[in-house]
Amino acid sequence: MNKPNRSARIALAVALVATSAIASTESTKEKSTMSQTSISAALLPSTHVQADCRAVTVDGERAVLTRFIRSDGRNAGLGGEHFSTVFSETGVLKGFANMSLELVEKPLPTRERTEQIARSFLQDNAPDLLERMEISWIEPHDEPLKTVRNGRTEVVTLTGMKVKARNLADGRWFWVIVGRDEKPMVFERDIVWISFPGKRKTEKWLHDAWLVEQPASTSTAGV
Repeated sequence: MNKPNRSARIALAVALVATSAIASTESTKEKSTMSQTSISAALLPSTHVQADCRAVTVDGERAVLTRFIRSDGRNAGLGGEHFSTVFSETGVLKGFANMSLELVEKPLPTRERTEQIARSFLQDNAPDLLERMEISWIEPHDEPLKTVRNGRTEVVTLTGMKVKARNLADGRWFWVIVGRDEKPMVFERDIVWISFPGKRKTEKWLHDAWLVEQPASTSTAGV
């Protein structure tokens, strides 16, 4: 039997590489979809519906920002109530935020209970961060929340217990903020901090105050 000539061998190799690349791409898409479905099922309030989904970048990496608002439209504008997620292109949960008026009341969990809840969340959603986790502090953390009452806009304070930690493997920061309902309210990971002049480098896609300052082309639409 004659051996295949050089051109035929090259064509076969190209076909195999292409097939492998397609399979890899489909696997990545499936992983991303599964991750988003998982986080939504576990944390997304049943009162919310999707309002916007767009491509963004996080420290040069492509990601997807998805925003959910209450189905009744309550406090739906920027600065108001929303549940937002950021997933990397490979399906890694980079962060989420649940800004809800329902979390304004009730007592805060203790530091011990907060750490327990945070570690449990990380074990399920970002176990790699637990391997070399160094907690910096656990303290109350305030976020402003715009509400409309009797036709007037008011700002109330949404407070949670924040576990701020550093990943000693790469020096980046991450945190979990636990709400008054003893559930994770905010999570962000892989935050790059510039020591001088002392500011955050990583984009703040989950922060409405930051979104408002961005050009129209990058602001969140549909809300």
